[in-house]
Amino acid sequence: MIIYTPASAAKFIPVIDLADTFSNNAEAKRAVAWEIHKACRDIGFFYIKNHGIPEGMLQAQLECARRFFSLPQSEKDEIALSHSPTMRGYEPMALQTLDEGSKPDIKEGFYASIDGSQSYVTNGAYDSLNQWPKSYPEMRVQVEAYIQAMTGLGKHLLGMLALSLELPENYFAEGVERPMITNRLLHYPPQPRVGDGNQIGAGAHTDWGMITMLLQDDVGGLEVRNADGEWIRAPHIPNTFIINLGDMVPVLTRGIYRSNMHRVLNLNPERHRYSVPTFFDPSYHYRIKPLAHFEGAQEFSQEERTVGEHIAKMYAKTYGDP
Repeated sequence: MIIYTPASAAKFIPVIDLADTFSNNAEAKRAVAWEIHKACRDIGFFYIKNHGIPEGMLQAQLECARRFFSLPQSEKDEIALSHSPTMRGYEPMALQTLDEGSKPDIKEGFYASIDGSQSYVTNGAYDSLNQWPKSYPEMRVQVEAYIQAMTGLGKHLLGMLALSLELPENYFAEGVERPMITNRLLHYPPQPRVGDGNQIGAGAHTDWGMITMLLQDDVGGLEVRNADGEWIRAPHIPNTFIINLGDMVPVLTRGIYRSNMHRVLNLNPERHRYSVPTFFDPSYHYRIKPLAHFEGAQEFSQEERTVGEHIAKMYAKTYGDP
């Protein structure tokens, strides 16, 4: 039985080396899982290094974001989310409000997704419902290769998350045979100060799903709230991802693992910020319910929902749908 204890107020976000998790050494894997366990209880965020994704692919994905957002506005608008029934394509500036009650976020984005309702590969290529810019055909090749690489990393991380919860490493295997994966390119222009109505790059929020794997450039601006309510910086560390837990994980663990508030404010007066979060969740009909061997907060004891139900609800909430 894993018992709830109050989170410690972290002063920094830990860096966890994944190298041993790719070995067959069970003891070494459990040692890394313990580091993940501590990070998930205290702050719900951690960096990973030696994760197996080539540095060249990371840089290519960030360059893809820079090139896409530099396209003419008219071309981006041709593939806007409003043209897609599945929320894929270009997200115009200030469309989303992550911090309820604040003004819309000062960012623009692009969504590309693969989920269990699609065929992953057809004649060697993704059977994609995504929208792509006509003048930049290389974008599809890069983003789909990146999604494929991140699918492997996401499955590996859920195996390590299972070990950190004292579960078999393959506990989530059934749920990730056909996972839901969304890759999002984001662009934050410089912002000299916090705007009226608490308007910033991305308002304070928790992520919605299971795990997020964030690739960020060297501009900075991400902040994470610790258990004392203080905001701590999450600076760029080369060749790492920042991993954070989404809202499904506190349901699994009855609140013992944290889905933590974070925000983005790009105060650099001269540089634009680009980042690439990848949201990795089990399949659409996978049911999220509390684990039997956790004794946590009472408010999580009865919650149960499918992944699809939860994600649909959060899209509607943050994009202003009724």
